[in-house]
Amino acid sequence: MPPGITLAADTPHLSAANTGFMLICSALVMLMTPGLAFFYGGMVRVKSTLNMLMMSFISLGIITILWVLFGFSVAFGTDHGSLFGWDGDFVGLSGIGKTELWDGYTIPIYVFAVFQLMFAIITPALISGALADRVKFTAWALFITLWAIVVYFPVAHWVWGTGGWAFEMGVIDFAGGTAVHINAGAAALGVILVIGKRVGFKKDPMRPHSLPLVMLGAGLLWFGWFGFNAGSWLGNDDGVGALMFVNTQVATAAAMLAWLAYEKIRHGAFTTLGAASGAVAGLVAITPSGGSCSPLGAIAIGAIAGLLCAMAVGLKFKFGYDDSLDVVGVHLVGGVAGSLLVGFFATGGGQSEAAGVFYGDHSFDQLWKQCAGVGAVLGYSLVASAALAFLIDKTMGMRVPEDDEVTGIDQAEHAETAYDFSGAGGGTAPRTTVPGPVPDAKTAPAKKVDA
Repeated sequence: MPPGITLAADTPHLSAANTGFMLICSALVMLMTPGLAFFYGGMVRVKSTLNMLMMSFISLGIITILWVLFGFSVAFGTDHGSLFGWDGDFVGLSGIGKTELWDGYTIPIYVFAVFQLMFAIITPALISGALADRVKFTAWALFITLWAIVVYFPVAHWVWGTGGWAFEMGVIDFAGGTAVHINAGAAALGVILVIGKRVGFKKDPMRPHSLPLVMLGAGLLWFGWFGFNAGSWLGNDDGVGALMFVNTQVATAAAMLAWLAYEKIRHGAFTTLGAASGAVAGLVAITPSGGSCSPLGAIAIGAIAGLLCAMAVGLKFKFGYDDSLDVVGVHLVGGVAGSLLVGFFATGGGQSEAAGVFYGDHSFDQLWKQCAGVGAVLGYSLVASAALAFLIDKTMGMRVPEDDEVTGIDQAEHAETAYDFSGAGGGTAPRTTVPGPVPDAKTAPAKKVDA
């Protein structure tokens, strides 16, 4: 703010505490993208591990540049027709003062912009899990570039931008049930309907190659999600962020337990993959709703979502769409569940004064608003994503050649493999043969070994 200007008493002042809190939350959300890479990387077969990691990591590069150039302006600039924003000061982040505050809050615009950037990065990365084993890396890079421009930036404005139609309607989406999870899950479904199934789908075993890697990724996601959710209140002044933190933990725990219970009843075992997937399902479901419900409501939302997602992951075999790592089953179904359940469990306090069916005057008004937001984002992302995939497929081709898919996309696309089983690390390989006769172990002289 220029020197010499006196602020009115009710004008927000920059808060060092809130600014520091939001920078920490931004770093936590950034960590979620490598966490997602490990989560997905462990779930694929050995020959696709690096490609899976790279499909997440490339989003850190591409989306960051797009966001700075114009993405932030489209998502959060001055509204145009309730569909997208634009603000010349936000283009290139060039017209923003270092201490200029985000309207109505006590944090700088730069801090808000970088926090929202981390959301923009992880959303297209979520899609990648559905496409494992079969997509050209260059085609993927082009797809997420176009998808961010055509789908994510406008949808973020609908949901969170001042003037966006869903925001003005009163659709509750605290941290991304529609804009992030339904958006990514519907996009995943649209793309896989265009590019088709993996070679050997329903025939060859396609089990996770590293469950410890999956658990590491799930743990990083759970950890980072506290910044994702609690930080979405953009401060820590009135307890809403704290409520969201508690509800994030509670719903995740309930979803994990519900998934494991279903798995034990249905398949006879508590699996590691089920625990990790159930936790992610709970994180997804509480994302839109946790700022508006009580901890008891969070338990119900998490348990319902865990059960629904556990059931939904098997639909791909019934309907024949190849969702490699269950992005549709977890993110689309979990996002829909969380976004609709807030229409039942919103208490009328916290983030919004709107109450769900189980509270207040027991009105269905908020539930209908949630249905409108869910339907619009799902439909738009599904159709737009399928159209983008179709155009790319018809021009440069989306899929790698079948031979490359069978032998391994890591070697074909990246000229590397995730693991070296040759016994040789860097440098010269150790000698494995000794010229002349090998001495008998019992008669060979002992050798001194230095500690």
